Amino acid sequence: MPNDTALPTAYRSCVGVMLVNADGKVFVGKRIDSRETMGTEDVWWQMPQGGVDKGEDLDVAAFRELAEETGVTAENATIIARTGEPVRYDLPEELLGKLWKGKYRGQEQVWFLMRFSGDDTDVDLNAHDPAEFDAWQWVDPEQLPDLIVPFKKYVYRTVLDEFRALV
Repeated sequence: MPNDTALPTAYRSCVGVMLVNADGKVFVGKRIDSRETMGTEDVWWQMPQGGVDKGEDLDVAAFRELAEETGVTAENATIIARTGEPVRYDLPEELLGKLWKGKYRGQEQVWFLMRFSGDDTDVDLNAHDPAEFDAWQWVDPEQLPDLIVPFKKYVYRTVLDEFRALV
């Protein structure tokens, strides 16, 4: 019989999108649930990301997550690159068992660099219910590791290093 108190060992399959505009700035959204999910009063900004449905193609998942979180669709975003290898992160101890119904110890993410060809009016944070972000902005790519929750800094540095020359 499995031990219900055992720590999860699986990683949640996930995609992330580094959406870059014509000025080389990156889209970030301010998470609505920072207080509940992260247990902090701090404000964290992140790039769009989310889980991959069973059997879902990663490119399809990336565009789905982008559209759900930002309203931006394939009509005004183009894939430029994707990470050569998935990037993993572990949840901090205090969040283990609280997110994703306690099934995962972290996420294994494939990141996509996409070029945004639309207009700022194409961004709609309420495109999906419930919304994940309550504000958004374009930022310099080098700011990314300073804006994300601390346990994801490694992911953002890795993604930035891989995509920096293409931004």
